[in-house]
Amino acid sequence: MKGAIPLSTAFVSLLASILGSNATPLSARGPQTVNPYLDADQYVSPVYTDQVVAAAATIRANGNNALADKALLLAEVPTFLWIDRIAAVTSIGGYLLDARTKQAQSARKQVVNIEVYNLPDRDCSAKASSGELDISQAGLARYEAYIKAIGSQIESYPDVTIVIGLETDSVGNLVSNQSVPKCANAAEAHINGSAFAVAWLSQYANVSIYLDGAHAAWLGWPDNLGPTADILAEIVNRAKVINPAATVRGVATNVSNYNGLGTSTNFGYDELDYVRNLAPLLTARGLPAHFIVDQGRSGQQDYPRSGGDWCNNKQAGFGPRPSSITPDPLIDAIVWVKPGGQGDGTSDETAERFDEACGSETSLKPAPEAGAWFQEYFEQLLENANPPF
Repeated sequence: MKGAIPLSTAFVSLLASILGSNATPLSARGPQTVNPYLDADQYVSPVYTDQVVAAAATIRANGNNALADKALLLAEVPTFLWIDRIAAVTSIGGYLLDARTKQAQSARKQVVNIEVYNLPDRDCSAKASSGELDISQAGLARYEAYIKAIGSQIESYPDVTIVIGLETDSVGNLVSNQSVPKCANAAEAHINGSAFAVAWLSQYANVSIYLDGAHAAWLGWPDNLGPTADILAEIVNRAKVINPAATVRGVATNVSNYNGLGTSTNFGYDELDYVRNLAPLLTARGLPAHFIVDQGRSGQQDYPRSGGDWCNNKQAGFGPRPSSITPDPLIDAIVWVKPGGQGDGTSDETAERFDEACGSETSLKPAPEAGAWFQEYFEQLLENANPPF
């Protein structure tokens, strides 16, 4: 999918429905020129805190007090809030209110990290994280409503800084998985849905959006870098058709994956090389070359890697902590998008969402459904943490 992609009939129809709606008009805003993470604290997810406290109690009940004490340290590590279904949208206001309260108490800016993850026919090249929206059942219209509902939650908290990671794996699938029928069928919907999300959510001055950049071992190869930049540019260009002021801050990489950041001994599996190679291609297309990089499970790098080892990798450990101190000015922040301990996918071969990668030799088994708590995996990540807790 190289070069510009012409506006589809579906996109023109979608655009007409948006512009002809009675919704509040989209607001203008300037470019996202400031790193949102500077002089700020990343918000600690109360969802993850509760999960970690419960996990530590389980470890202590099993007699390992030392590991339980280490586990409790994770309760204060900031992770992304995943808004991966329509029903989760109403929780956003509570998080933002909590962040506003903490901000007032500490006199420190809070950055609330949100992963928006609900495109119709998402996870089109795998099975473990398929979602609730179906393109054939008005999925794109429902996605538009979901994005507007997120905006409604955000608009009441203009004083809270919000970072949105947009639709992990979607660009990866657009670039490299068009031979998969489900991905080919979803391509236009994924570009149009992402464009609408950028157009609608970037109108809020306190929101910074990072598009999906998959990861180094997926899109970091020479043949994939140019098409990746093309797709990212196309999403932003279509967003500007809807809202001429639409803008993004940059690209999120390594979400839910394991690659190092200047630390990998495996050729092609290092995010620092990837962002440095992708950055000039983004600039050439008029896009901002800023990045956030997930390092939540990237603590261990000295083991063989392959493209199919993404599911509950049994060599992984917690990695470098979230921080705005990074190895390159291109990188706005190290983040933990994937909350370590939440599973990647079930190893139950009879399950509807079973993916063969989750039953492979590289995966810890038995494993629960994607998103469910995986106690054994949490303990593995903790024991393999580098730097250690």
